[in-house]
Amino acid sequence: MGVSDCAGVVEQTMAARDLATLLLFDVDGTITEARQVISPEMKHFMAKVRERYVVGLVGGSDLDKVQEQMGGDNVTHLYDYVFAENGLVAYKDGEVLEIQSIKKFIGEEKLKKFINFCLHYIADLDIPIKRGTFIEFRNGMINVSPIGRNCSREERLQFYEYDKEAKVRQKFVETVEAKFSDFGLKFSIGGQISFDVFPQGWDKTYCLKHVELAGFKAIHFFGDKTFEGGNDYEIYNDTRTIGHTVKNTEDTKRMVTELFLQ
Repeated sequence: MGVSDCAGVVEQTMAARDLATLLLFDVDGTITEARQVISPEMKHFMAKVRERYVVGLVGGSDLDKVQEQMGGDNVTHLYDYVFAENGLVAYKDGEVLEIQSIKKFIGEEKLKKFINFCLHYIADLDIPIKRGTFIEFRNGMINVSPIGRNCSREERLQFYEYDKEAKVRQKFVETVEAKFSDFGLKFSIGGQISFDVFPQGWDKTYCLKHVELAGFKAIHFFGDKTFEGGNDYEIYNDTRTIGHTVKNTEDTKRMVTELFLQ
């Protein structure tokens, strides 16, 4: 095939691309195994999907982690939309749309007031052990750990068992929920040693604000944690999306192929 023939094929492929449909994918458990790098097969598959449709990624991790999971390539050029931290860090066609932070949202004074309260609360806690890094400031949230994130794995497990009975985190959350009820914050107990604090509405539905104005006729979302309490639940059930639950990466390929590539 000559150069002119190749160019014709490319033009034909791009012309056939459906620009009115957005396929939006969770990362962990949907196009990669949990916390793993995308497989070469899945990477090739996603490239094929993008030849036909507008494709976006939305993950809870920061951009560096998303990039790492996508094989280390410049992920913002591999997909039409890339939403890290649920869309708080948003890219379209390789260009920044927005970089939002909890600091911008609630302001330095409120942030300082909240962190100071948490540190005082932790200082007064009578628990078996305490280590370091009780407050971890992230772009879109604050992570609070009564024992401290510098604890060993064994100490982590010990605290987790202790917390089941003592309800340390639950009581902590109930206290800050009541004291800072006017801050517009949401509190989520997860994992074994901490809880997350973030503005209300800063789940994965946050990314939809960036695509609403594009005028898509349909936005399909694929995710594995669409059950209540899972981090795909809100966007899966949002009226602006058509949600699809997948079991793993192979299920994602099967479902996308059946719905869009046949």
